[in-house]
Amino acid sequence: MNPPVTDDYLEYPQRRYGMDHDRYDWSPLPQRKPVAWPGDARIALWVVPALEWFPLDMKGQPFKPPGAMQTAYPDLRHYTLRDYGNRVGIFRIMQALEARGVPASVAVNAAVAVRYPSLIKACVARGWEVIANGLDMDHLHHGGLSEADERQWIAQTLQILRQASGQAVRGWLSPAKSESMHTPDLLAEAGVDYVCDWVNDDMPYAMRTRAGALHAMPHPVDIDDYTILVQNHHTEDDFRDALIDQFDLLYRESSPGDGRVMAISLHPWVIGQPYRISALEEALDHILRHRGVWAATGSQILEAWKSNHP
Repeated sequence: MNPPVTDDYLEYPQRRYGMDHDRYDWSPLPQRKPVAWPGDARIALWVVPALEWFPLDMKGQPFKPPGAMQTAYPDLRHYTLRDYGNRVGIFRIMQALEARGVPASVAVNAAVAVRYPSLIKACVARGWEVIANGLDMDHLHHGGLSEADERQWIAQTLQILRQASGQAVRGWLSPAKSESMHTPDLLAEAGVDYVCDWVNDDMPYAMRTRAGALHAMPHPVDIDDYTILVQNHHTEDDFRDALIDQFDLLYRESSPGDGRVMAISLHPWVIGQPYRISALEEALDHILRHRGVWAATGSQILEAWKSNHP
């Protein structure tokens, strides 16, 4: 049973003309200072596979994240399909990117680092950047979570991933992109530099927190493999074409000295299937045939952006 509504339910201190928060200033993209990528590149190509762990007995609270278990316990059909990504699919993505000289920023549940330490070593050996992706896909950050508990989850996640990878772990992607009102503050306090949960831009931008600056990185959900292939039931050709169409328009909008970010979000249990991986390979080949494409990690892209916004 839901708790009764209190008298302050309709009180909202940020209710005013304009945005309903003060995390950042309103900033239409055409009015911003142009961003120059290294080597006069027009497009920063940012590939972000996600290594996720879905507990077999997941509670799915306060909602089921994308990819959650669907049937009665034990839902081995969906559990083992998700696990396919960590056992098989990720290595096909590795091969596709390595063959094309494209680094990745891999979003990792801390539970993956605990259960598959060799997988983290394989990512690090390829020069991939590790991004924190929460404890696991059943630990969702949300408004009903206490600030103390959320702070502890973030600290535990970062401690595990920093130790496993030997990296600073500067980026964060919340499971299911779900946040509480405190998440940006707690991430900045924990030493995180950028977050991938906000999908309102094609470029990085600075956010305000009580612990200083945090940056939002463009990490779209509408063109990722799960959304197109699983949620929307489109074909592999549709996924390839969506990536190509996304790139082509960003490329036309950009120029040397006025760059854009082309972010590709991947789930190895989806795109890593034998009959699907060619869709990713064909899209990457199309992108890389163009002049002025800079394949980079999230931290590299952020540092280049910050150099244009001292």
